[in-house]
Amino acid sequence: MANPKVLILAGGLSHERDVSLRSGRRVAEALREAGCLVQESDLDSRLMEKLASADVDLVWPLLHGALGEDGSVRDVLELAGIPYLGSDPRSARAAWNKAVAKTIIRRAGLATPDYVTFPQSLFRELGAAPLLELVARSLGSELVVKPLHGGSALGITQVEDADELPRAMMDCFAYGEIALIERSVAGVELAVSVVDLGSGPVALPAVEVVTDGPYDYDARYNPGRTEFFTPARISAAVSDAAAAMALTAHDALGLARISRTDMIVDASGVPWFLEVNVAPGMQETSLFPQAALAAGHQLPALYRALVEASIASPLP
Repeated sequence: MANPKVLILAGGLSHERDVSLRSGRRVAEALREAGCLVQESDLDSRLMEKLASADVDLVWPLLHGALGEDGSVRDVLELAGIPYLGSDPRSARAAWNKAVAKTIIRRAGLATPDYVTFPQSLFRELGAAPLLELVARSLGSELVVKPLHGGSALGITQVEDADELPRAMMDCFAYGEIALIERSVAGVELAVSVVDLGSGPVALPAVEVVTDGPYDYDARYNPGRTEFFTPARISAAVSDAAAAMALTAHDALGLARISRTDMIVDASGVPWFLEVNVAPGMQETSLFPQAALAAGHQLPALYRALVEASIASPLP
């Protein structure tokens, strides 16, 4: 294919709009460098008109957060008969719901921290104090609270003591109506990306994430607070186990082309699944590009190869 025509979808109105726009710009620049004909579009009221008239071979959804990762925009693209890059709507929805993803992962035989989910309405009906006391008694006082849906570590809090739970719940509910509370696992934080260029999924080198505090939104997107090691400073056996977890998650959830699995490796070398992303960030501090470069890929060539593979073998 001489000059693939690609429409990049980025932006939208989620809390992760700025991150999405930066991812979109980075991928658009790389694809143009690789010889692709690239258009860029926001997710707005004019999108349907653009899709109807767009002369493109493929849409690459780089929308983060709600709509972009919950499968709904992919549903629209399927209804419109427009090929796109990445996972189908059903798989995206399963990955977007952290509790559903953890259930599928556990059934696949992988470790994931014990958890509960509570909607904000339940706290109003039953009262926060008795519920949180029950949580601490059952799961322990060292916990992680995060929105059931969402990314970029928005609304996530590392809880070291049960007294911190009420504030953590308030912060979580600012970003979603349902909270997932899981047991905290101490260890090395890793992100393992998966890429499929047409011959099957391949795990890229693990990226080790080291921060001066929680790996929250500020630590993710503002250079200086976080240090990355690629490949990660782990043994070959742990590296293999982490890669196997990412590939199993990709397969068990039915994902396509690209994904990124976040995990914690405990002191005994066991990886614990945290969540998976169907639209990994692609900006300068993002983990997928770092892993791709560590594997020896040139980003323009890799992104074009992903585009060509998706055009040659579109999702059913």
